[in-house]
Amino acid sequence: MRDAPASSSDSVDRAAGETTLSIRGLVKRYDDVVAVDGLDLDMRRGEVLALLGPNGAGKTTTVEICEGFDRPDAGEIRVLGLDPIAENDALRSRIGVMLQGGGAYPGAKAAEMLRLCASYCADPLDPVWLMDVLGIADIAGTPFRRLSGGQQQRLSLACALVGRPELVFLDEPTAGLDAHARIMVWELITRLKSDGVSVLLTTHHLEEAEELADHIVIIDRGRAVASGTPADLVRRDAEGQLRLTAEGVDDDALASALPAGYTCSRSQTGDHLVHGDITPQIVSAVAAWCAQNDVLVTSLTVDTNSLQDVFLELTGREVRA
Repeated sequence: MRDAPASSSDSVDRAAGETTLSIRGLVKRYDDVVAVDGLDLDMRRGEVLALLGPNGAGKTTTVEICEGFDRPDAGEIRVLGLDPIAENDALRSRIGVMLQGGGAYPGAKAAEMLRLCASYCADPLDPVWLMDVLGIADIAGTPFRRLSGGQQQRLSLACALVGRPELVFLDEPTAGLDAHARIMVWELITRLKSDGVSVLLTTHHLEEAEELADHIVIIDRGRAVASGTPADLVRRDAEGQLRLTAEGVDDDALASALPAGYTCSRSQTGDHLVHGDITPQIVSAVAAWCAQNDVLVTSLTVDTNSLQDVFLELTGREVRA
C-alpha cells in the first residue's frame, strides 16, 4: 500500500492476473471432525476474494493453513508460489495477517505494537501515518488490553499492513466496528486492491462481500458449494422469477390461477416465487389474484436473487455453533 490514494484503474483482470494463492484438494481433520474436505481455490494478484460460509464451515481453518499456522492433512497449497509450511520464513515478509483474536501482546501499547511489527519489515510504512489513516492515533499510548473491540480490530489491521504485503489475509476485519469505521476499512481494502495487493477476506457481512469482492467462494462443511463474481452468484437460478412478499398466500392456489407451465415455490427467506416467462400480464394476474383473495401485497418484483438468498439456499437456515 502506498502512502497516497491510488486509482482503481490499476485493478487486475482475474483471467489474466498472476496466481497468488492456489489450493488443491485441501483436507484438514481434528480427531473425527473434517474441517476442510477437498477444497480447491485460486486467487489472482490485485484481487479481493471473499470466503463465505456459516460458522464451522472451514473458513478460518483454511486461512490459518495458508498463513502457515497449521498443517494440512492432505492437499497442495501455494501462497505467492511458496509452501506456507516448508518455506514460511521466505513467505512471512511478503504477507500480512489479521487474526480474529487480535494477535497483539495484551500489555503492549498500541504504538509500541505497531512499531514492533514494523521493525520486522525491510520497507515498512510509517507507523504514525498508518495509525492516523486508521483513526487510532489518539490511542497510541493505550495498552492493547484496554482498547475497545473496534480499536483492537483497527490496530490488528495496521499490524497486517505495515510491512507493505503482497497478499493480505483479513479474517473478519470489520467485526465489532461501527458504521464509520467499517466504511473506512472498506475504503482501505479498495486502495490495497488498486495498488495490486491481493486480499483474502472472510466475513459474515454479505453486503461487505458484495461491495468489496471481485470473486466469492461459498464453502459449507469444508467444501466449496459455489464460486463466482457477486453478479454471477445473484443471477443463480433467478431468470424468469417473480418475487411476491405477502402473508396468507397458498402457492398451489396461486399457481392454479396462472396459465399452464407456471409454478410457485417458497424461498428460504419466506418469499413466494413465481417461475416461468414473466410478462406484464403475469404480474397483473398475480396482483389480481391477491386482490381477489384479500391478500395484502408488501412487495411484488421481478428481480434476481440477493446474495443472502443464494447463501441460505446453499447452506441452509439453521444456526450453527
